[in-house]
Amino acid sequence: MTDMQPEQGQVRLTRDGAVAHVLFDRPQARNAMTWHMYQQLADVCETLTQDPSVRVVQFRGAGGQAFVAGTDIEQFKAFRTGQDALDYEDRINAVMALMEGLPMPTVAIIEGWAVGGGLAIATACDFRIALTDTRLGVPIAKTLGNCLAMTNLARLERAFGAQRTKRMLLKAEFIGAEEALSCGYLEAVLGADELEAAATALCDRLSKLAPVTQTAMKRGLQRLVNHNVPSGDDLVVACYTSDDFHEGVNAFVEKRAPNWQGR
Repeated sequence: MTDMQPEQGQVRLTRDGAVAHVLFDRPQARNAMTWHMYQQLADVCETLTQDPSVRVVQFRGAGGQAFVAGTDIEQFKAFRTGQDALDYEDRINAVMALMEGLPMPTVAIIEGWAVGGGLAIATACDFRIALTDTRLGVPIAKTLGNCLAMTNLARLERAFGAQRTKRMLLKAEFIGAEEALSCGYLEAVLGADELEAAATALCDRLSKLAPVTQTAMKRGLQRLVNHNVPSGDDLVVACYTSDDFHEGVNAFVEKRAPNWQGR
């Protein structure tokens, strides 16, 4: 996909036989997602959903330093109302639902950081492999003072378990690759010289199995998890309209520690 504004980044879609490759390409910002990139990701998912010749989709960040380092925080400076927050969370939820809803298996190749929205993208994939120095987290209690929508919270809790999710969200703690492997979040933890071969082998295996079964079981598992997720709009509005959220955004942009006031 093309883009006339390189500072906004790109989400690139290429093909290698039955395997589609999606690249988050904004390495100068550790692939932090702009609104433009989220829209491109949605467009890519819509395209892939309509292509039965694609049997596996691989997601990866450009540059080798990060998968995706969250949403570009500069964009939050324009937020003023609770509706701004709800619209943002609805947008993210819609894109994550498109990713989860892809009929074919999906694989995230994680190098370095997968943070915030980047961790949500990785978690929306079916399988994940990572380098040994990978770090996973949602440090919003340290950075922005915002919160997650209930659907993304449910995805994290399902993938990591309640206590690890609390550590990431309440303590702003990062989970290392070995711990993520031990809890089943990662399929494998590898050195840089092993990553390409492992990714190819996993995608090759997935591409040779029954696609109707894969699609049906993906959708069945999604229904089990999502059928009773409660609304959390009140929590989103409370966080994003707080003084602390605006302080967190300004502090991050100004490269200083935030002064939390609890209001």
